[in-house]
Amino acid sequence: MSETEQQLKHLREQVENAIERYLPSAQTRPGKLHEAMRYSMSAGGKRLRPVLLICAADLFRNHVDALPAAVAIECLHTYTLIHDDLPCVDNSNLRRGIPTCHCRFDEATALLAGDALLTFSFELLSHAYTENPVIANKLVKELSSASGSQQLIGGQMEDIDGEDKTLSPEDLNFIHLNKTAALISAALVMGGCIGNADDNQLIVLRNIGRCMGLAFQIIDDILDVISDAETMGKDTQQDVENGKNTYVSLHGLDVSRKTARELTDEAIGLARKLPGNSSLLIELIEQMGVRIN
Repeated sequence: MSETEQQLKHLREQVENAIERYLPSAQTRPGKLHEAMRYSMSAGGKRLRPVLLICAADLFRNHVDALPAAVAIECLHTYTLIHDDLPCVDNSNLRRGIPTCHCRFDEATALLAGDALLTFSFELLSHAYTENPVIANKLVKELSSASGSQQLIGGQMEDIDGEDKTLSPEDLNFIHLNKTAALISAALVMGGCIGNADDNQLIVLRNIGRCMGLAFQIIDDILDVISDAETMGKDTQQDVENGKNTYVSLHGLDVSRKTARELTDEAIGLARKLPGNSSLLIELIEQMGVRIN
């Protein structure tokens, strides 16, 4: 294992420990709700967004503790997965290699667990950064904007509304940039806010997230076609079954692979413009560009 791989492993362990520390225990009343929240949060996954947030913060000196914000964005991301998996949306049975929340519990509990994780993400930000109100305000503003009706949820709405229709490349980009890239950009920008990055540096971080997020979703589209549920840890071939537009369906596999590679290279080039040691961030961008699940 290389030094950067060891560093990334250490960051993921920090995130796992922080999730355990900050989330209400499964014994907290109502126990079923908190058990469901913890079930979905403890299912593992890449922890991409919290690790990106910490990597971005670490580029700058004298930053405050990034872990509460890292947990907050993972709570919000996990809420979106729980809701995406519900029968009324994608009707998925597997997530991160285990039964989805509504399969493990029931649909109503899964719905409420997602709601609770969403609200808890902002509760955590407001409590953890009370001594840094300017940073707290920036974090809440960034996360709420990225996850709101004009970005993440808006992208999800257009994705659902576009099923069984032929979308233009521009419409598909809108979906991917908002449904997926918005939260990845938010992770990097929130890390920059914690590190007191200046406005120009925040723009660079946002653009890295835009490239990464679009590449991430294109690769997801590719893997949904060429991979299997065991490798992915979630159901595959669902895009076709649900009549969804994807990069592969619009552009084909070869163009999709080429575009994902170009976006990954662009993100790496932007990362090299940032202060500090960006090798860890670059390694993470590269890993995401060649992932198999």
